[in-house]
Amino acid sequence: MSKSEFHRADERRFLDERGSSGPLAPNGLNPATIMEKAVRERIIDSYFYKEQCFGVNEADIVDRVVEHVDFIGGVYGTVQKPSPFLCLAFKLLQLAPSDDILNEYLQFGGEKFKYLRALALFYIRLTRKDQDVYKTLEPFLEDRRKLRRKGRNGTSLTYMDVFVDDLLTKDRVCATSLWKMRKRDILEDLDILEPRVSPLGNIEDLLEEEDEAMRKAEEEQNSNGSESEGEVRSRTRSRSRTPRSRSRSTSYSRSRSPVTRRRSRTRSRSRTPEDRNGRERMDIDGPE
Repeated sequence: MSKSEFHRADERRFLDERGSSGPLAPNGLNPATIMEKAVRERIIDSYFYKEQCFGVNEADIVDRVVEHVDFIGGVYGTVQKPSPFLCLAFKLLQLAPSDDILNEYLQFGGEKFKYLRALALFYIRLTRKDQDVYKTLEPFLEDRRKLRRKGRNGTSLTYMDVFVDDLLTKDRVCATSLWKMRKRDILEDLDILEPRVSPLGNIEDLLEEEDEAMRKAEEEQNSNGSESEGEVRSRTRSRSRTPRSRSRSTSYSRSRSPVTRRRSRTRSRSRTPEDRNGRERMDIDGPE
């Protein structure tokens, strides 16, 4: 039997045992059929699953994540190749780890290896009940670490809290259709869940504070705008007056300077002969 046929036999055994008499997931779903058949076929035929996911246990999952997982996603590229993240998630469906192991993935391992935490959160969303999903995933909305996401359109940047929010709100994540959970409001009305307290505080109070801050900012802008308009008007008036006064003074001096010069010249010409005769007479009468 070749290696690929051995993997096929192992996958067939998993489908037969879990599909007929094997235990179901805590949410009542068959773990062998949670992922679509086309996705399962691509995972089984992928090189990564054949080389890295056969014969591993819960402890080996940590090593595989640390060594091979550096992005989240389902299928990527033009050939829609399944990601190592998705292959390991399918392997977890086969292993069905306990809650204690998942807590180790989330807490101790998740603090050091963020993709191990993301894998455990994805698996919990696929297999646990809705109230357990909310209780387990919501605390990690405060995780702000960056994650790489790779899909059909290429690689993009996301964050852990965004990934958790997608798991809680969207219907399809990482090429996998998520089972429909009841909304949190319904669970609160049924007294299954307590109202969630945001670490930021009450949302209504935050909205009121934002409204007040916006109003104050608008009032300041309006006051500053009115003052600036008054200053601009005064400046324009002063600027409009100064050139006129200068033009008047220059025109006045220019208009009068030639006339005064002509008058002074005419006066000097008209008075010079008489002054000369008078001076001559004074000189003549003086010695006598």
